[in-house]
Amino acid sequence: GAPEELASFSVLHQPEITSGTVEVGDTLVLRSESYRVRAVGSVANENLQALGHLVVKCNDLDEPELPGDVCVDAKPLVMLAVGDEIRIEGGRAS
Repeated sequence: GAPEELASFSVLHQPEITSGTVEVGDTLVLRSESYRVRAVGSVANENLQALGHLVVKCNDLDEPELPGDVCVDAKPLVMLAVGDEIRIEGGRAS
C-alpha cells in the first residue's frame, strides 16, 4: 500500500512488471485512454522496478520537475476502477 499521506491520490495495484524501462515516446495506457510519455526522471525506472511505484504527471513537460516523475500529455486522467489494466507500451517496458 501507499503511505497514508499519498493514499488519497494513489492507484493501489498489484504490479506485474516483467522487464524493461519507461522511455520518452512510450505510451501509458489507462483503461482505453493513451498518454504519450514526454519525459522520464532519473530515478523513475528504478522506482518502478524496485517498488512498483510510478509518479505520472499530466503536464506536457519535456523535462521532469522531480527525479521520480514521468511526464505525459496534459489531458485529464481517466477514472480507474478495480480490475482496470495499466500498461506501458513502446517495446521497452512490459
